[in-house]
Amino acid sequence: MINILELREKRAKLWDSAKAFLDSRRNEHGLLSAEDTAVYETMEADVLSLGKEIDRLERQAGLDLELAKPTTTAITNRPAQTQEPEKTGRASRDYQAAFWKAMKSKANFEVQNALQVGTDSEGGYLVPDEFERTLIQALEEQNIFRQFARVITTASGDRKIPVVASKGSASWVDEEGAIPESDDVFGQVVIGAYKLATMIKISEELLNDSVFNLEQYIAREFGRRIGAKEEEAFFVGNGTGKPTGILHSTGGAAVGLTAASSTVITMDELLDLYHSLKAPYRNSAVFITNDATVKAIRKLKDGSGQYLWQPSVRLGEPDTLLNRPIRTSVYVPEIAAGAKVVAFGDFSYYWIADRQGRSFQRLNELYAATGQVGFKATQRVDGKLILSEAIKVLQMKA
Repeated sequence: MINILELREKRAKLWDSAKAFLDSRRNEHGLLSAEDTAVYETMEADVLSLGKEIDRLERQAGLDLELAKPTTTAITNRPAQTQEPEKTGRASRDYQAAFWKAMKSKANFEVQNALQVGTDSEGGYLVPDEFERTLIQALEEQNIFRQFARVITTASGDRKIPVVASKGSASWVDEEGAIPESDDVFGQVVIGAYKLATMIKISEELLNDSVFNLEQYIAREFGRRIGAKEEEAFFVGNGTGKPTGILHSTGGAAVGLTAASSTVITMDELLDLYHSLKAPYRNSAVFITNDATVKAIRKLKDGSGQYLWQPSVRLGEPDTLLNRPIRTSVYVPEIAAGAKVVAFGDFSYYWIADRQGRSFQRLNELYAATGQVGFKATQRVDGKLILSEAIKVLQMKA
């Protein structure tokens, strides 16, 4: 098995070699020849590829660990030890057994009766509680936004979240003088629930294979498909039929800095972006940008000659930029005129509202002609930035 720590060490050595090559081949104007540029970009591409492989292996290890957990707990009878109360509804063993029986074969009357407590309005079945936790874990592995945002669960209807629109202040007053009133002004942010769905097709032969792990396959596919769409919306969603993303002009993060160029980011601009965020938010702040933007940032140095971007060599720790974690997403725009290319802030102020109860429906007839069975998976989710000043973005010159 590939050792993740060894890959991290290999990547760090490759990066050191790339930096040394870059420093040694610059001419008096600080530029590289076309030949040296090609060599450096090859070295940089190797660093980037290793980084992606490390991320993939870490996500895979996390998901494998979650799916390897036992689905039931052994019953033990010990003196002076009370038994756990019998679980009911979607948490019960009977519901879990009936759910997977309905997914693997056509549900008979007995199975349908057992699933009545979890039937949704569209004919599907709400997933068992334990499997829902597995699905959430799969989403977290696929969607980096869920790793930093605050996730809440709602039962139904809109969720109204009170936020401070403006804060009160203290005043200097004379002895026995009147103290002026200065109250906080509160506003509200309303989080709803938008429907997100996907269709998963599986051949009947594979479904009937006793070795095939349907639960693991569905969790992986659900996480890959739904997670990707979620992440896209949390970054660039316009709030119409989908969540409002942090990069959207209305309801998104505030612009901390506009770059002087439409094609280049400088060290000073990254420092200005860093300091545009108020100090309390920097303690938990993270940089998120595109892979292509990281490629440009890697070449930047601070005043003492140290590179701003530093690769991680420890398992579980991210790469850093200005000593803060940096992550990448394909849904953050690449460098272009007017594009918002770097987000920096405390992403826990972005709230993700999961409507309780994801559902699956087996479709027996839709793909019968091709010998396949369809599975329709749906969830309802919304996301909004609760406090715009908690995240700042760097926007390129238009």
